[in-house]
Amino acid sequence: MTPKERMAIAPQAMPEQDPSVRARNMNEVALGYTAEMAMTEAKRCLQCPTKPCMKGCPVAINIPGFLAKASEGDFEGALKIIRETSLLPAVCGRVCPQEKQCQKFCTMGKALGDIDKAVAIGRIERFCADLARGQTAGDISASAVRATSTGKRVAVIGTGPASITCAADCARAGHDVTMFEALHKAGGVLVYGIPEFRLPKAIVQSEIDSLKALGVKIELNFVVGRTRKIKDFLEKDGFDAVFIGTGAGLPKFMNIEGENLVGVFGANEYLTRANLMKAYDENSNDTPCWRGKRVAVLGGGNVAMDASRMALRLGAEKVYLIYRRSEAEMPARKEEVHHAKEEGVEFLTLQNAKRILGNDNGSVTGLECLKYELGEPDASGRRSPVAIKGSEFVLAVDTVVVAVGNASNPLIPSTTEGLETDDRGHIIVNPETNMTSIQGVFAGGDIVLGAATVILAMGEGRRAAQGINRYLAG
Repeated sequence: MTPKERMAIAPQAMPEQDPSVRARNMNEVALGYTAEMAMTEAKRCLQCPTKPCMKGCPVAINIPGFLAKASEGDFEGALKIIRETSLLPAVCGRVCPQEKQCQKFCTMGKALGDIDKAVAIGRIERFCADLARGQTAGDISASAVRATSTGKRVAVIGTGPASITCAADCARAGHDVTMFEALHKAGGVLVYGIPEFRLPKAIVQSEIDSLKALGVKIELNFVVGRTRKIKDFLEKDGFDAVFIGTGAGLPKFMNIEGENLVGVFGANEYLTRANLMKAYDENSNDTPCWRGKRVAVLGGGNVAMDASRMALRLGAEKVYLIYRRSEAEMPARKEEVHHAKEEGVEFLTLQNAKRILGNDNGSVTGLECLKYELGEPDASGRRSPVAIKGSEFVLAVDTVVVAVGNASNPLIPSTTEGLETDDRGHIIVNPETNMTSIQGVFAGGDIVLGAATVILAMGEGRRAAQGINRYLAG
């Protein structure tokens, strides 16, 4: 096909549940492409010789290569190309912000003057992975060729995206790998943070199962820093290397009056109860869960969108999303913002919480807010919010969810002598090997980068595994 013919093909919209229906169920919102839709969308790729889309991919997937295969209906061949560099295409195809990564650089989107008309790389990736899921044990094991045993042992702390990638690559290299998870289920942020309606947990479990098929052992309910310290793995337990991939799961609060009232939650706890512990299913689970009727969510990122949409599914009659900048400055994915609005979340932008109001019983009764206007850009390049004096008003709410970001958990750094961190608590590593200040101890993912994307964490895990493999090879 000529470039002109490719540009004439209409972008394929993603089939979705009706907003009025999905806002009250936990089923996946996006229903996925058909084979015909995936082929048609893949044919829109201009096959640019310079491959600009790859520049935006943290793990440098050969995007034109897999799109060419998909356009021919060779989805198995497409997935094989994806798996050369990405272990979790079914996950990344769903939750990666393609519009800020690969699709941002798509020539088609630029030629049509609209990033929303870029080739839907993530949707095609998802289709290829989902199609293969019924034919294999999972993305990891499907492409796994394990080397002869090296006799070396690797401890992987955490079971999120960075840890999954590191564990798989170390196991393939022939090392004996054991993962340690603080919670009762493996998967990290993929199971406790991202809701079922965005990422079905069966997909995550499939990848955990395929890790086990590679010979990786997983220890649950194991809090490193309490149950065992990092240096104990090396000095007492016979491990030859350690990877720390514990993420950035320490919630931040606003330090405003009333944050200790009943009905105020950090987004991490709120989502963990619903996602990991399935509090939404009252008939099958006994997880305690506060089911607010009028909910205010503070923040403008993906976690804020997840919490807002989860509140609806937990029975809220009214959900407000409060963000101190304008919608244009929101860090959340455009798709998530669109879905939240469709489902009925009311956006109150250029506003922020001043204090949380309560009754004599210590329960939330309202939220006093202040209106803002945008001033000059700050260090992030976004215009700074400036409070408008005398603009206070009160929202009648019974629940407040604080979703203003996460910090690194201080447990491992505080219990590991000699482990260097920066002023934000992120572990400092060698950028080429991901080795920390302690010999034989490596780190990657959000504990190094701060809160980032799944595929960026995967890239960190892969680089750390390469560093571990070289280190253990002497």
